[in-house]
Amino acid sequence: MSRIGKNPVAIPEGVTVSVKDNAVTVKGKLGELTQSFDTVEIAVEDANVVVSRSAETKDHKAKHGLYRALIANMIDGVSKGWTKELELVGVGYRASNQGQKLDLAIGFSHNIVMDIAPEVKVETVSEKGKNPIVKLTSFDKQLVGQVAAKIRGFRKPEPYKGKGIKFVGEEIRRKAGKSA
Repeated sequence: MSRIGKNPVAIPEGVTVSVKDNAVTVKGKLGELTQSFDTVEIAVEDANVVVSRSAETKDHKAKHGLYRALIANMIDGVSKGWTKELELVGVGYRASNQGQKLDLAIGFSHNIVMDIAPEVKVETVSEKGKNPIVKLTSFDKQLVGQVAAKIRGFRKPEPYKGKGIKFVGEEIRRKAGKSA
């Protein structure tokens, strides 16, 4: 049995979970998320969400743990929210935002201006002597990760000098250059 899938998901105070027509809807103080599902049964018992499967096939076993994890992420998102922080490492790399527009100067001839989804709150922090940081906050974990990956994809960190856009706390494997 799936070790993740068999654990019930606790529903915190102020969050409501409803299951209807192969879709789970989670509402909380930060927002509302909906996830469709198949091959599993989802039930709300007391203050817990329980995910169970009907068969022992490989597909059913895989989706058992998947949907349990997705529901847990939805519940955490609408109650606490999710945050990703990106760090711009490089001389002259800058980030600024005006509302939902993120302006990145990362070594190309023109700045990259990106419209951020309205569900994601963007904030830039620039301190003298430190690398600029872009903070993305939302109640949807998938959307925050997708936006962060798109921003990181503009200039991935390279292994020789370590320049590029990386997640805060990410370790970049460095390579020795020709002189080594």
